[in-house]
Amino acid sequence: MDLHFTVDEPTEQEIQAIHSEFARPESDKPPARDKLLPVLHAIQARIGHISLGAVNEVARRMDIAPAEIHGVASFYGMFSLSPRAPVVAHVCDDIACLARGADQLCSALEHTEWPEGTTWQRSGCLGLCERAPAALIVAAGETAGEWVLAPATADGIQSCLRAPLPGDPDVFRATVSVPQAGQPQLRLLRRAERSPSLEEYRKQSGYDALQRAFDLGPEGVLREVIDSRLLGRGGAAFLTGKKWEALFRKRHADCTHYVVCNADESEPGTFKDRIMMESDPFAVIEGMTIAALVTGARKGYFYIRGEYPLATGRVRRALDEARASGFLGENIFGHALTFDIELRRGAGAYICGEETALFNSIEGYRGEPRNKPPFPTQAGLFRQPTVVNNVETLVNIPEIILHGGAAYAHRGTGRSTGSRLFCLSGHVRRPGVYETNFGATLGEVIDMAGGVGGTGRLQAVLLGGAAGTFVSPDELDMPLTFEDTQASGATLGSGVVMLFDDTIDLRQILLRITRFFREESCGQCVPCRVGTVRQEEALDRLIHRHPHGTVADEVVNLKEMGQAMRDASICGLGQTASSAVESALKRWSLFV
Repeated sequence: MDLHFTVDEPTEQEIQAIHSEFARPESDKPPARDKLLPVLHAIQARIGHISLGAVNEVARRMDIAPAEIHGVASFYGMFSLSPRAPVVAHVCDDIACLARGADQLCSALEHTEWPEGTTWQRSGCLGLCERAPAALIVAAGETAGEWVLAPATADGIQSCLRAPLPGDPDVFRATVSVPQAGQPQLRLLRRAERSPSLEEYRKQSGYDALQRAFDLGPEGVLREVIDSRLLGRGGAAFLTGKKWEALFRKRHADCTHYVVCNADESEPGTFKDRIMMESDPFAVIEGMTIAALVTGARKGYFYIRGEYPLATGRVRRALDEARASGFLGENIFGHALTFDIELRRGAGAYICGEETALFNSIEGYRGEPRNKPPFPTQAGLFRQPTVVNNVETLVNIPEIILHGGAAYAHRGTGRSTGSRLFCLSGHVRRPGVYETNFGATLGEVIDMAGGVGGTGRLQAVLLGGAAGTFVSPDELDMPLTFEDTQASGATLGSGVVMLFDDTIDLRQILLRITRFFREESCGQCVPCRVGTVRQEEALDRLIHRHPHGTVADEVVNLKEMGQAMRDASICGLGQTASSAVESALKRWSLFV
């Protein structure tokens, strides 16, 4: 390839960062394209930004055009292409944190004097909604590190910027994030109080399901998963058994199969997968290994959201420990199963939660969604048949195999079987992740979390996150099942239940949601790229009482834009970008 470079050259530190990620192989063959995201992370962590000189060096090493590398690096919010302070505080001002004082925190930071070499900036949701308001401190250099502060204060952020703590001070606290911890009825959260070590996991029936899976064989395991009627817990609610069956039928075909864990949990208000990875990473790994047994996959990828440093560290240690103990690699458990998992860290792009965008990200491209069909089970990662499930879905697999698919399906309701994790945040007395069998009403789930917090006067509940729907206090008797929420014009989505009391200006919450979608649109398709911008502009005009025409005309305009995005957007981001806004306009007269 004829590559064209700028005159910029890398510094010695940048070269060292690049060398730390891959050394020149003896064959002099360039590293595979899928190593691009890790090497960009290495540069960012060492220098604090990605310079044109570093881009040139990576281009030479990987035989990729510098413009392509620049295009990938500029796609992700966690990468900076211009110099900035080596220590940065990313302070969340998204909807859950807004309900818990993020505006006041940011106002205090705006009037704070910052130490040299430090700065702060507003951030989208960091997935720490149960401990809002939240901040993520990122320090670049030879001893790079990341620290979570939640709940965050201006003094706390300043202290951390002046003297970053060694190691990670954010220790998972089950009593805070999992208020139900220790209760005997828990299944998915039953190990939340335990140390996430392989030894502790084995004491709590860890890897018993994989042993039983070998006894059942691939076809027997598939039958149990199909009988369970397990629906995906990431939002799309597709039958897990159907996905696995598609690859099972191709297991002897002349192609490579992959199992991918989608842990890019970026929906505002969602944090359940983060908590599972921090407290029970081996359950996810065991679920992926069982999926490999059924689908014939020899390689898996664990794609974790970039803003989750603690979860990333714990999953990495769990993978190393599982590999060292023979639970990953060749001849697992002495059986003819070879399967290993590679960790990939995202870099701040909500769209990478969409499965095909995630594939592109792993492969070293911009995280833009692909047209479907073909579907992932036909042509997924590296254009090979792929099963992709999210964390909560995979954690259900060992339970299904140990106790049987029929027993699992007996819990819950007709279409919504088993148990579900819900993320309670905002104005609720005990924020955190809660587990309950499907069928509990919205009011009952709120009562599990201690009831309405704040003023105690509930104004609205957001179900499913920014891509979800608002419901009113009159709808608390709605059963939280896939079928009942759908019948009510709402959605379960990723399990978000966010409460707002009567002190919150819902118009400002809606404006923040529209800004979120405008910022997170990948820009690939016109309906979403233009529609998310115009939606935010229209809402801003309504709030400031400068509508185009009458208020009614502007509301009609908003609805028409939403319909256009639903009909013509490539992926779910554009198709759901107006859901929360339209549901609020339907239930309340916000602009009279």
